[in-house]
Amino acid sequence: MKRIAFVFVLILLLAGSSVTPAKAQCAMCTISAEQSTKNGNTQGKGLNSGILYLLAIPYLLISGMGVLWYVKYRKKSTGYAGNI
Repeated sequence: MKRIAFVFVLILLLAGSSVTPAKAQCAMCTISAEQSTKNGNTQGKGLNSGILYLLAIPYLLISGMGVLWYVKYRKKSTGYAGNI
């Protein structure tokens, strides 16, 4: 079981180290950000950061719930075998 957890963590670390910047915007937001950067504003970068922040929150919440579920049910299954 420890080996599976180690491989999983290793895969997550490798996947996280090779992240490329995402440019996830709707069409109107893209046009607005492009026009603002042409005029010298840096609001487009803030817009990208906000979109990525909103995208990351559900994944973090679901991952946290998964970890809590795993820890809770792992504790229940480690009881002693005295009732065999």
